[in-house]
Amino acid sequence: MTGAPQTRVVVVGSGIAGLTAALELAERPGVAVTLVAKGALKDSATRLAQGGVAAVTSLDDTVASHVADTLAAGAGLCDEEAVRALCGEGPAAVATLLSRGVRFDLHEGRFARGLEAAHAHARILHAGGDATGAAIVAALLGQLAAAPIAVRERAMVLDVVVTEGRARGVRLLGGELLPADAVVLATGGSGRLYPCTTNPAGATADGVAMALRAGAAVADLEFVQFHPTALAVPGHPLVSEAVRGEGAVLRAADGRRFLADAHPDAELAPRDVVARAIAAQLARQGGAPVLLDATALGARFLAERFPTIDATVRGHGFDWSREAIPVEPVAHYAMGGVRTDLSGRTSLPGLFAVGETTCTGVHGANRLASNSLLEGAVFGRRVAAAILQADATAAWPEPAWPEQAWPELASPAQARPEPIALPAAHGELPFDRAELQRLLWDAAGLVRDAEGLARAAAVLCSWAPPEPTSVEAAETANLWLVARALVAGALARRESRGAHHRRDFPQPHPSPASRSTVLVDETGADASGSAPALEPAHA
Repeated sequence: MTGAPQTRVVVVGSGIAGLTAALELAERPGVAVTLVAKGALKDSATRLAQGGVAAVTSLDDTVASHVADTLAAGAGLCDEEAVRALCGEGPAAVATLLSRGVRFDLHEGRFARGLEAAHAHARILHAGGDATGAAIVAALLGQLAAAPIAVRERAMVLDVVVTEGRARGVRLLGGELLPADAVVLATGGSGRLYPCTTNPAGATADGVAMALRAGAAVADLEFVQFHPTALAVPGHPLVSEAVRGEGAVLRAADGRRFLADAHPDAELAPRDVVARAIAAQLARQGGAPVLLDATALGARFLAERFPTIDATVRGHGFDWSREAIPVEPVAHYAMGGVRTDLSGRTSLPGLFAVGETTCTGVHGANRLASNSLLEGAVFGRRVAAAILQADATAAWPEPAWPEQAWPELASPAQARPEPIALPAAHGELPFDRAELQRLLWDAAGLVRDAEGLARAAAVLCSWAPPEPTSVEAAETANLWLVARALVAGALARRESRGAHHRRDFPQPHPSPASRSTVLVDETGADASGSAPALEPAHA
């Protein structure tokens, strides 16, 4: 029996962004969706998200206020159109989550809304207290089980297959090819570039590396958000910003509150400000811990509002209802990633991307708290809509691609910066992942400078990435490639803005902010596709 030709879509990743896109696509007849997860389906960063989903769901809040807060946190680098799409479509995205079985917490019959740093209103919806991500994953995986979606679990995608200038599928570890008319990268972040991170073990920048090797543009990799408050114990478990939103305070080793010296909003200042203030205080007191004091909230409230954190903290031997707990900044979120338009299209026809693996411009230089789950929900729907614009019963058409699928790097008042070519790396020295992580932490962590970044670039070029013959080796090769691009972007951006702080350029550049875009230099790339050419933010 023959039928109408199907549109084949491969979605890589099983967090909120990938699951949303896959479920939306599968609702249309004539679309064959395959979802590929590197590990277990549940093993995404979404599952670990504690804070919640930022969205306007009350009469005393407005989309304009959410937009303003997001733009302020983004430190002049947000794409305002993208932010308006994110915030404006937030209520509809929440409604979709509800329809898919997510049950947000209620108080007296209404959403229990939390307040987090840099938000003007309490607009954070949460589920299970501090288990929002786990609740979302459970609901969406329940929907996945009943959907006509082919699932490939524990299958690592090595590369996007490119034929005649467009994405045609993906290649798995082991050599198997999955053909597709559209490929959606939803692989999450890159926290495993650093030794201390809240990210899961699989956050190894796979999507960004695949996009680079395929010839797609990536942008703003230098903007890495460091969460201010991870519990200072092995494993660095996150202590949500929502704890400070409920009234917890940060104290120096001598008991003094110190955040007001750094910002008028004190503990509720933007994350980059709080993280650097904690790091500076740690240095001032010789490494003695900075303390998060939640004792005023009481044992019952902490257990009911933050059950996951409460169990974690007590499991490490702390009674945080009676004593302040030690915290420290750790790598948390990548604002940069694969450059896309507002429908998830990359600069490579047929290749789409969504979620933390992208750079849409919604987060700018510093993500506003709890906008990440929202981004996955909103743009997961947008990616699916873009793919479904074509008649699914007809042959997949060539989309009308602009010459560039991303905004101009420079404002009209600026001269367009010249590309900076990263020399092809032909290093021969072996390295292990721990060495790479230490190098990035020291040179491209909370505070950077030209000397450290240049040294890191030279060291990375001297290394030879491992052959991708195993998941671990492939992940390490991906981290190496993205580390090189991140360091080059940080070196080119000679200013401090949001999460990117240069001690040798401590102020923002006076010109309007602009993207830093990385492309593989096809004239000098080595076999691993590791010679990106950069467009710096400012010459």
